[in-house]
Amino acid sequence: MQRRSRGVNTGLILLLSQIFHVGINNIPPVTLGTLALNVWLFLNPLKPLLSSCLSVEKCYQQKDWQRLLLSPLHHADDWHLYFNMVSMLWKGINLERRLGSRWFAYIIATFSLLTGVVYLVLEFALAEFMDEPGFRKNCAVGFSGVLFALKVLNNHYCPGGFVNVLGFPVPNRFACWAELVAIHFISPGFDYFE
Repeated sequence: MQRRSRGVNTGLILLLSQIFHVGINNIPPVTLGTLALNVWLFLNPLKPLLSSCLSVEKCYQQKDWQRLLLSPLHHADDWHLYFNMVSMLWKGINLERRLGSRWFAYIIATFSLLTGVVYLVLEFALAEFMDEPGFRKNCAVGFSGVLFALKVLNNHYCPGGFVNVLGFPVPNRFACWAELVAIHFISPGFDYFE
């Protein structure tokens, strides 16, 4: 599968606009580095999407474990990158300032690896319990798993209150689920493809 081409990378332009609107000097170093790494790998992927996506078949059965490291850092297209990195920008600014850069870097690295492991376990379990081998072939890319883990952590540190999801105020305790539903409707299939 090739990255979907839309001509001009409008999502990438909007992301850069958002970063400059916030101000590069206002973005903590680990957050800025994470954004830069994801944009760099979008423009210069280490491998094609089908060689970096995470699936039980490719990772576990064929022992291609490098996919655990590659899959969260690759995106299906510029809009997928935009939505994930704008979410990372705001979560990163809040959490990195609260936790410090070293601890935040450790959390990003840990969540990047663990969300892939959890994905593989869930897909394997679904394939076994539902007797549906197709779940072993589902292939995922993107930073969304890490972002949902960061959202839960952010909600832990900032309980109560509301966040804006697609223009609607949502209580913090439900924000993770509201974002999941919003992403599904805005960009269905961006994290998963065959």
